[in-house]
Amino acid sequence: MRIIVIGGTGHIGTYLIPRLIADGHEVVSVSRNQRAPYQKHRLWDAVQTVTLDRLSTEAEGLFAKKIAELEPEIVVDLICFTPDSARQLVTALRGKVRHFLHCGTIWVHGHSVQVPTKEFQPRAPFGEYGINKAAIESFLLREAHREGFPATLLHTGDIVGPGWLHVNPAVNLNPAVFRRLETCKALDLPNLGMETLHHVHADDVAHAFVQAIRHRNVAVGEAFHVVSPEALTLRGYAEEMFAWFGRKPDLRFLPWEDWKKTVSEEDAALTWDHIAHSPNCSIGKATELIAYRPRYSSLQAIQEAITWQIEQGHLNVTG
Repeated sequence: MRIIVIGGTGHIGTYLIPRLIADGHEVVSVSRNQRAPYQKHRLWDAVQTVTLDRLSTEAEGLFAKKIAELEPEIVVDLICFTPDSARQLVTALRGKVRHFLHCGTIWVHGHSVQVPTKEFQPRAPFGEYGINKAAIESFLLREAHREGFPATLLHTGDIVGPGWLHVNPAVNLNPAVFRRLETCKALDLPNLGMETLHHVHADDVAHAFVQAIRHRNVAVGEAFHVVSPEALTLRGYAEEMFAWFGRKPDLRFLPWEDWKKTVSEEDAALTWDHIAHSPNCSIGKATELIAYRPRYSSLQAIQEAITWQIEQGHLNVTG
């Protein structure tokens, strides 16, 4: 089928588009065309690329129309962040596509209550990102159930892969944390280090999208968690990474108010956002209905990404 992937050169699209080509689909990658995919693959030669700036064309009311003009049978939207963006696409594509897949987030749940969290549990999102994504989910599922719009939502965790920074055991993007692990310097963690993170390799997310397309008959009108098989505690994450670097764990724990004074305001804000959510989600539904089978544990995904960063000279852990 003819598939349009919006945001095709990003984290997920890097892996998704070659998978779709390998499945025999005709694929059009829509992006601002400001960067190449994170990983090279020979099948990218078979992809049609369309340069389109979503923000500017949406402001003009033209983005959804331009997507519809590409005559897709399936649309995969990897970069939708507001309900209005979703509404524009649904309006333009209603009655014209066989399947519409939206990349969501497990942060639609807000803080964890019963874990592992399942898709049917009530939403209590907080923060602009989570609130908007939950509103998009509500809108798309309502359109699917009431109006027959063929929507599927895949809610991802923290996406990990070679080519970009990802959250460290202190739950921010500061690469100095990994240098401390490698050089066996003491690492301070907030509270008792028992809050959780739930990662997922970008290729496993791509696999989930392919599986949802293959199992369209059961995927339409549904939302699925797409994460690794198990979440990590901050403490467990740090201890495992110390060991991976061949070091003995050296952890100290500080109350939040004391810990946040040891880092920048930016790092503290990102850490707080993650530990306040402390996601820990079940993949049982995706496993059962669309045969989602992630290849990577959280640690395997993280360690592959760190290895790439070191090999490319982007992360000088011995500096």
